[in-house]
Amino acid sequence: MTGIEIPRKNQVWCTDITYIRCQNGFMYLTAITDVYSRYIVAWGLSNSLNKELCTSVLKKALKRVKPEIINTDQGSQYMSNDFVDLVSKNKIQLSMDSKWRTRDNIRIERFWRSIKYQEIFLNEYPNVTGLYLGIQKYIGFYNHHRGHQSLEMNTPASVYFHSLIFYSKKVYVKKIA
Repeated sequence: MTGIEIPRKNQVWCTDITYIRCQNGFMYLTAITDVYSRYIVAWGLSNSLNKELCTSVLKKALKRVKPEIINTDQGSQYMSNDFVDLVSKNKIQLSMDSKWRTRDNIRIERFWRSIKYQEIFLNEYPNVTGLYLGIQKYIGFYNHHRGHQSLEMNTPASVYFHSLIFYSKKVYVKKIA
């Protein structure tokens, strides 16, 4: 593991999957966040925990811009040939967390905590469409209206799109050859 300074947006993204318990089973939410600004770059929801969910969310994010590094855990979805090839094809450096080290990907883990406690656990959704719309509403709020203490109470979108500058954040990433 090496520490790197992150002084700008789109230098490092992190991504992860979380599950959401529903009346008839589970739904899986994946998101990609920009480490510098905490902006949710792309997200997706599926009833299947598979590599297609992760690759489709990454493809959606790459339509706009690409990072220098993307950090993931060692889940099979992120270690799949499809995901690794997509990262490699776009000349993005892949960084994977060490096993059992959730703090390596702390930005996305903090987002999971926020969305679950501030939106999902507070609402009963009548169906998957309702859940999708609730997540969409919350991510809009999170990106554009919710100030973050680490961003001097600015929103992720204001930092991401308006290049507000903050002190460099040192983040530890494990470089993969």
